[in-house]
Amino acid sequence: MPDSHRDNYQISAEAPVVAIVGATGAVGVEMIHCLEQRNFPLSRLKLLASPRSAGRRMKYKNEEITVQPLDESSFNDVDIALFSASGSVSRQYAPIAVKAGAVVVDNSSAFRMDPDVPLVVPEINAGEMKRHKGIIANPNCAAIISITPLWPVHQKNRVKRLIVSTYQSASGAGAAAMEELVESTRAYLEGREFKNTVLPHPYAFNLFNHNTAIDPETGYNDEETKVIAETKKIFGDKDIAVSATCVRVPVLRAHSVSMTFECENQIKASDVREMMKTAPGVRLVDDWEHNYFPMPKDASGQDDILVGRIRQDLSDPSGHSVTMFTAGDQLLKGAALNAVQIAELLLRVPTHG
Repeated sequence: MPDSHRDNYQISAEAPVVAIVGATGAVGVEMIHCLEQRNFPLSRLKLLASPRSAGRRMKYKNEEITVQPLDESSFNDVDIALFSASGSVSRQYAPIAVKAGAVVVDNSSAFRMDPDVPLVVPEINAGEMKRHKGIIANPNCAAIISITPLWPVHQKNRVKRLIVSTYQSASGAGAAAMEELVESTRAYLEGREFKNTVLPHPYAFNLFNHNTAIDPETGYNDEETKVIAETKKIFGDKDIAVSATCVRVPVLRAHSVSMTFECENQIKASDVREMMKTAPGVRLVDDWEHNYFPMPKDASGQDDILVGRIRQDLSDPSGHSVTMFTAGDQLLKGAALNAVQIAELLLRVPTHG
């Protein structure tokens, strides 16, 4: 981990130069939108991508910006660098950006479990940013959508055990996976053969184990392992017991999560419902009468994580457990929005909307 030239977590520039690495990808595009929609006070925006994407023109506010190829000189005048590329790209270029004077907010898994790198969800542990050394990690999307609503509960009545099952959309695997879902669905409906090339299994009208490697010792896939480890780090609670099952489902955008959590003391579903009404970054959608609860179609394009289906866990007669369901936009709060919120905190600018 390189040391930053900065001795605190705040950026000194009132209107910083911001760079987006991976600007043409699904998350990169949403980062541009978030900066614009939230009126982030930047002086200049640099868009960086691989050489094959260089030269493209992308709109930001009333101007068109030419995408530049990422290289070692890309960060010489940059204050904040938002990375949304592969882990290998982050490992290569994030230290270069820090050395050049930028603070990096990295959306890959490259630095998340580095003990020297804060792993931040602003609604949960913004204070961790104070100890950064130039890089701040953006958590896994499924972890953010799972645990952000859980934080207010954990503060009042420690969650000692958490079991989550995720229903993860195509957007989590990028723009190419989203396109494969659309095209394979069209082919299926038209009775045509379709060969999947992005994801390992046919996607239309199908779901499958998350497309990451299985740990031969635990049997957990890499996504599940991330959710488990990152929950412990973000909550600052290494003793919380977590189990996860992560599944890819044929939804274009927005992940959903079913979770059951057990608290140290008895807890009522009605109390959790009240907490969700004022929880930051959360919107309660829990209409029993009309059977209307969080859905990815409603969560798509929304900043807030939708929470509902809040009920007592009947399998726990001790009264310590509650079950609920969430849906959140993977590209926004699960990625781009969270990164931009971190950048706002670097400037101490007020949140918007």
